[in-house]
Amino acid sequence: MSGGVDSAVSAALLLRAGYEVIGVTCRFRDDAANAQAAADAAAVCAHLGIEHIERDCVEMFERVVICPFVSAYVEGLTPSPCVGCNALCKVPALLEAGDACGCDRVATGHYARIVRMRASGRFAVKTALDIRKDQSYMLALLSQDQLARLVLPLGGTTKVDVRLTAADLDLPVAEKPESQDVCFVEGDYRDFLRERGVVDAPGAIVDRTGRELGRHGGLANYTVGQRKGIGVAAEEPYYVVGKHVETGELVVGFAEDAQIGAVRVRGLQWQAVSRPPEPRAAFVKLRYRSRAVPCIIKPEGSCGARIALRSPQPTTAPGQYAVLYEGDTVLGGGMIEEVEQA
Repeated sequence: MSGGVDSAVSAALLLRAGYEVIGVTCRFRDDAANAQAAADAAAVCAHLGIEHIERDCVEMFERVVICPFVSAYVEGLTPSPCVGCNALCKVPALLEAGDACGCDRVATGHYARIVRMRASGRFAVKTALDIRKDQSYMLALLSQDQLARLVLPLGGTTKVDVRLTAADLDLPVAEKPESQDVCFVEGDYRDFLRERGVVDAPGAIVDRTGRELGRHGGLANYTVGQRKGIGVAAEEPYYVVGKHVETGELVVGFAEDAQIGAVRVRGLQWQAVSRPPEPRAAFVKLRYRSRAVPCIIKPEGSCGARIALRSPQPTTAPGQYAVLYEGDTVLGGGMIEEVEQA
């Protein structure tokens, strides 16, 4: 229970369904925000008449979420920490708490659904009923063992109904606003990186031919696909299309240079299907808020793939995640390590 309205209503719905429920708050950082979240969750549990447990996950969160986040920027990537956090920190921490309490299942307030495929028996995430709040992308790295024990009470409801339920139950967090996307960064992520020792090393801004167009203040201050704030004037806008970490060069190009035809993915976690032996048609989301577009998956190695796009798409940043869908069902997902220009 994060202290927000979604997890609070999830607990209430589980109680209504006849489950015995224990509220667990994972404390990921020793700060005022986490302390307030724990207090809010405790107040909800008291209101619902259930036990509340707080778990210290600070070291775990630092090791598997924050350190990789910082390292990714140093390596020239643009990370999406919430995706990795769910699979490597949040759900594992909940499962540990569940085991300690003798619980069979764990639940979160994510907007998505879990199904078991009839033919294969595999578990998979499906999109939520409220497509505007759908978080299936964020759960694409969950393993079969994790999915087998996870319950998502909000997958078949809407945010409007969640707010109404919270108000009807007079929950203490009924009017609490939405949380920010990256929970450990307040304000500009660049300031957070500087606090973590990432040094702004100036370098050249170059076009695809290597011609120098200007200077930048540090590669971590830019992301692939960025159009504004590059600092190079031209008759048509430049886009960031790449980073050369070895030379410190920021590569820019015009709109046609910022279209990609394929991405390569590593660490691919398969959900609805096991690794397909042959190329397979599917849909892919190249970033959380993007729409799914048609693609062809060509597996490479044990956990990689080249994903060819049926039509050119705006470039995405290495370090983001490609999540593969068949209809409303997640086939799998992995980190983008390379983009190929259309």
